[in-house]
Amino acid sequence: MTHAARARRIAQPVDDVSPAPSRADPTVARAVRMLGGAWGRHAATGRWWSPLRVLLALGSFTLVLAFVQKAPCADANWVANKQYTHACYSDVIPLWGVEGLDIGAVPYRDHAVEYPVLTGGFMWLAAGITNAVDGLFTAFSDVQIFGLVTSLLLTICALLMIVGTVGAAGRRPYDAALAAVSPLLIFHAFSNWDLLAMTFASCALWAWARNRPVAAGVLIGLGTAAKLYPALLLVPIIVLAWRTGRLGPARWACVAAAASWAAVNLPVAFAYPRGWREFFTFNIDRGTEWDTIWYIGHYALTQHETSWKPPGLVVAGLTGAAELGVAVLALRAPRRPRVAQIAFLAVAAFLFTSKIWSRQYSLWLVPLVALARPRWRVALIWQFSEIALWIVFMLFLLGLGDPAHSVPYGWLLLCVVARDLMLLALGGLVVREMLHPELDVVRSGGVDDPGGGPYDAAPDRARSQPVDTSEDFKNSMSAP
Repeated sequence: MTHAARARRIAQPVDDVSPAPSRADPTVARAVRMLGGAWGRHAATGRWWSPLRVLLALGSFTLVLAFVQKAPCADANWVANKQYTHACYSDVIPLWGVEGLDIGAVPYRDHAVEYPVLTGGFMWLAAGITNAVDGLFTAFSDVQIFGLVTSLLLTICALLMIVGTVGAAGRRPYDAALAAVSPLLIFHAFSNWDLLAMTFASCALWAWARNRPVAAGVLIGLGTAAKLYPALLLVPIIVLAWRTGRLGPARWACVAAAASWAAVNLPVAFAYPRGWREFFTFNIDRGTEWDTIWYIGHYALTQHETSWKPPGLVVAGLTGAAELGVAVLALRAPRRPRVAQIAFLAVAAFLFTSKIWSRQYSLWLVPLVALARPRWRVALIWQFSEIALWIVFMLFLLGLGDPAHSVPYGWLLLCVVARDLMLLALGGLVVREMLHPELDVVRSGGVDDPGGGPYDAAPDRARSQPVDTSEDFKNSMSAP
C-alpha cells in the first residue's frame, strides 16, 4: 500500500471500517450525549488513533477502575470483614499463603494446587517476581507486592484479550468495546486468574478468524490448561465443520488442541502426579455453590441451606445434554450460525449446568457476547445483574460469620434468579438471531461471518439456496 493510499485509508470515516457504537447502538448514543454526542459521520480516526488503540486505551481505563475496586483489600488486613463490606474480595490475596507461595513452595511439587497447570505456573511466576523485587519495596508487605504483580500480569492478559476480540471481530473492531469497557471487568478482572484463560480463548477466536486452525487449536489447548472452558470453543468448530462438509480445519484444530494441552500437562503429571491430580479430585469432590441450579433445586426440595454433592455422572450428563442441545440448534438453524453465536451459547450452557459457578466465571462470557451480539442494552443489564449478585453474595458471606449483619439466603436467591433470567434473555436473543439471521447486526451489509475463518462464506449443507448478498438483503439487515 502506497503512502497516499494509506493516508486516504486513515482519513476514511469510521463507518468505512466499523460502525462506532455511539452511532450504531441507541443505548451508547444516549449515553455519550453527556460527552458531546456521537462520533461525527465524517470524523477521521487520525494517523495514530486506530480502533485497536482506542479500545486498548478504554480497556486500560477500565482496568485502572478494577484495580481501585480491589485496592481496599490489597493489604490483606481484612479486619471487620472488610473483604465483604467493601465487596473487594479476591482469591489472589489469601492464596498467597494458602498455596504456600509465601514460603517459596513450587505448585504441584511442594503443594497440591486446585487449579490447572498453566494457572499454577502463572501463580508461580508472579510469586517469583514478588520474591525478586521484595527487597526493593520495603514499605509494602510481600502479599501486597504479590497482589500488585499479579494485577499487572493480569492487566497484560486483559489487554491481549481485547486485542484478540478485536481481531476476531474482523471489520467490526468496535464491537470489542463491549468487552473493553465492561462493568463486570471492573469487579472481576482481579478476582481470580480467569483472564489468563480468557486471553487464550479470545486469541484462539482471532486465529480461527484469520484461517489459522492449527494456531487456534494450540491456543484452545493452552487455554484449557488454564481453565477448562476454552475447550468449549471446539463445539462451534465441530458443528460448523459438519454443516459445511469441511472437516479438515476442525480436525487440525482438535489435534492441535489435544497436543498443546498434553504438552503442558503430561510433564507435570508424570513428575508430580499427586499435585497434578488435585485439580480434578478437588472439583469432583467439591459440593455445589449457592448460585447453581443444583443448590437451588436442593434448597427448594429440602428448605435447608446446606451444600451437597450431586452425582458426578448426573452433572456430566446434564452438561453434555445442554451442549448437545446447542449443537442441534446450530445444525437446524436455517442459515449456518456464526462461530461466536455458538461459542456464547456453549459456554453459557456449561455455566448453567455446572455445579460450580464462581461469580467471576461470568466474565468468560463478556468477549463472547461482544462478538455474538454486539448490542449494548441487554448485555449491560445482564452485567449489572451480575454485579448486584456479587455485592449481595459478599453481604451473604458476611452474615455467615456475623449474624447481626446477615443477609438471608432469600435475597441472594432473588439476585441469582434475576441474573439467570437476564442471561437466559440474552441467550434467547442470540438464538432468535440464529433462527432469523436478518436480525443479526453483525451480518448487516450482507457479510457472512467475520470470525468464521475457514467457514466464512462456505457452502451450507442445510441451505438449498446460496447466501443472498443482494441490495434488498443488505437493506433488510441494516434496518433497525
